[in-house]
Amino acid sequence: MKIIDVRTILLTGPSTNDPYMREADEERSASFIEIHTDTGIVGLGETYAGYFFPEVVSVIVDFFKPILIDQDVENIPELWARMYHCGNFWCRVGLGSIVLTGIEAALWDLKGKMLGLPVHQLLGGCQHDRLPFYATGGPSNYPLDKLAAKIDYYLSLGFQAFKLGAGAFHLETGFQLPTGAEEAAQLEADKLDFVRRHVGSDVKIMLDGHMNEHPLEKTWNLDVAKTVMTACEPYDLFFFEEPLDYSDPEAYAELCRNTSIPIAGGECLTSLIEWRPYLRAGAFDIGQPDASFNAGLSETKRVADELKSQDRRIATHSWGAGGSLMQNVHLAFSCSNTAIVEVTADYGPLHSELIGDSLSIKDGCFLPPQTPGLGVVLTEQTKSQFPFIPGSGAYSSVPGKISPEELGIRK
Repeated sequence: MKIIDVRTILLTGPSTNDPYMREADEERSASFIEIHTDTGIVGLGETYAGYFFPEVVSVIVDFFKPILIDQDVENIPELWARMYHCGNFWCRVGLGSIVLTGIEAALWDLKGKMLGLPVHQLLGGCQHDRLPFYATGGPSNYPLDKLAAKIDYYLSLGFQAFKLGAGAFHLETGFQLPTGAEEAAQLEADKLDFVRRHVGSDVKIMLDGHMNEHPLEKTWNLDVAKTVMTACEPYDLFFFEEPLDYSDPEAYAELCRNTSIPIAGGECLTSLIEWRPYLRAGAFDIGQPDASFNAGLSETKRVADELKSQDRRIATHSWGAGGSLMQNVHLAFSCSNTAIVEVTADYGPLHSELIGDSLSIKDGCFLPPQTPGLGVVLTEQTKSQFPFIPGSGAYSSVPGKISPEELGIRK
């Protein structure tokens, strides 16, 4: 079986069917890589770069394409190494590594289909009979009666765990995140007191600071984060994600040492090289690598293995579309230190149409996928139904670059 073509597919569709998430995030773009062979078998992968900067993905894929043409998939690590080395001045971290993730995933999907095996078996074997998952709920929609309705919505879908954003999102006035220690701590403690009383003690709750998404002057510093953690400690959080920006691994490590709440992070790190300062510092109690963002499935597994060597767990990040989710599910099942898996609540057609019935769920847990490859299929009908909209990539608004939603273009 020889590779004869490598193609990039860009799509735009509903971000999710979750009405509470869609108050803040209406659409998503997505970038898929197809690897075609002379047997007619097609491998499919996704790069999370397509959520942010889809227009550039095809340029990078075409740069690597000649390395793959006329090759087989017998030795995927060797093909990955050739691509990584070819771009070693610009691909060690960042956008090159992120796009490489989708290419490598398509190679694993191809090999799994060829051998009749799910990808987690090719990554070292399945390490779990089942894995719990949580609803990634985006912002905390206010007022509190709306937040309660949002939580009830997730529970009605069968979720037994969910994550909410720090701060408060009001549909009329937008997002509010206090940066003063006492004000921030009071908001999160009041929120958690309400939420914990609403759901009881058996449901897992997580908070996400999203500090990588804000300008530095609007993020929490270490003292603020410590104050917030102290206020949140009585409410049995499963973890608190990204309570600091990514400028200082040592600050993350100090925060870990000064709170009983597990500190999570790492979703925006793009290769083992970029992870290493955080690993050496002991920056995260729970690492959150994304197997559609972190240079490849094999590279992401190396990150998980290094966290395991420190007796630390992973909770795979996943806010891409269906390919991204399945890449992270297979990665999660191949790693013995996986604690929980992130999933878009009530995901939309750019998930469901690709995944089909490849995911089995029981009692709030995923069961190991059995479909050969990654269990994703991208049909011509899906491609035609969700054509790419230029400019639909997500970004953080700044002066001179204001999002279409804020301008009222796509609401």
